[in-house]
Amino acid sequence: MSFKAIIFDLDGTLIDSLEDLCNAANRVLKKNNFPTHEMEEYRYFVGEGVAALITRALPDEIKNEDIINSCVGEFREEYRKNWNIKTKPYEGIAEMLDLITLRGLKMAVLSNKPDYFTKKCVAAFLPNWKFDRIIGQRDDVPKKPDPAGAKEIAEYLAVSPSEIIYVGDTPIDMETAIAAGMLPVGVLWGFRPEDELKRSGAHRIIQKPEEIIEVIDHSTDGISKTDF
Repeated sequence: MSFKAIIFDLDGTLIDSLEDLCNAANRVLKKNNFPTHEMEEYRYFVGEGVAALITRALPDEIKNEDIINSCVGEFREEYRKNWNIKTKPYEGIAEMLDLITLRGLKMAVLSNKPDYFTKKCVAAFLPNWKFDRIIGQRDDVPKKPDPAGAKEIAEYLAVSPSEIIYVGDTPIDMETAIAAGMLPVGVLWGFRPEDELKRSGAHRIIQKPEEIIEVIDHSTDGISKTDF
């Protein structure tokens, strides 16, 4: 049994969006006279949706539901105006997607980014490749690491979860893959370091996008229980 599909996380995996996310959040914080943060700090703020990002960015002493909700709304507006200023695909992503396409694997995207922006970013930054399913954060789909979105994609693709590689850059992605019964592959060009990915159950760690081809070509027996 060989792998038949790959699900990718978006931010930190396919596209480098950290600076635009950082700038949008900092504009909201500055507007409300709250302390801003360095971009490196946002590596640990992103990954679990907009509300989590804003909650982490706000000062602990002023956090309450009203302030969080207000700042989430302001962030959405800021990001809507400036989502594509610095964002771009990571180096090597285009070549990787070409190689995957040549091998005939189905491709999909699963993100905790709002569904509208997930689809918008894929269309804008990755227009030359076919993604059979693109899912962002929706009210009817629990956020990662809940495996519901990954399982929805597997069902839509008509591919067994054990025949799917799940590629991401955060512990949330590795936990999602394991919960869905997919092969968790962590990438080192994204937002989190190797030790976090390994602790979260990454079966493979890759340093460059083209290394995913080694996973595809050399892991021809699918996932066994001993992989985890």
